[in-house]
Amino acid sequence: MPITLVKPARVLGKNIVLRDATADDAEFIVGLRTDPIKGQYLSQTSSDVAAQRAWLQAYAGDDSQVYFIIEDHAGTRHGTVRLYDQQGDSFSWGSWILADNRPSGFAVESALMVYRYALSLGFTASHFSVRVANESVWKFHERFGAVRTREEGEDYFYAISREAMEASFEKYRKYLPDGIAVIAR
Repeated sequence: MPITLVKPARVLGKNIVLRDATADDAEFIVGLRTDPIKGQYLSQTSSDVAAQRAWLQAYAGDDSQVYFIIEDHAGTRHGTVRLYDQQGDSFSWGSWILADNRPSGFAVESALMVYRYALSLGFTASHFSVRVANESVWKFHERFGAVRTREEGEDYFYAISREAMEASFEKYRKYLPDGIAVIAR
């Protein structure tokens, strides 16, 4: 049975909710992506909120990706993360931006949730890139067991296996002790 990216209404973790992004999130997303510090390692983004809203409206009908808003259980938005670029049983993830005022542990928990959710869909691996200059992020991924596969221009490319993901679930168990709950649309 082929693996497909599925947009749930919500994915629930210990402290985090991953909620499917909507057009109402356009201003929040633009604010994160155009922040001079947060956006320095991202692809160039327009500050046009209407353009972001239009992109999100088109995204709603796009089955090739899942774009989540990272919230706490009270509904306060703290960031974004996106799953995309399916290649067989491997997926890529990115657009991972966390606000400065996020609670402690949100980076680890959101990463664990991305991997748990992807595994629940049937994926067994992930591939992604990180800017060479974004040292704190590529070191974070390497602590999770991601293996650098190559360097090209400004980017390091990584792969992470199911085994490495499973090892991270154990290593960082306190952040997601009960796994996730997926709330379908």
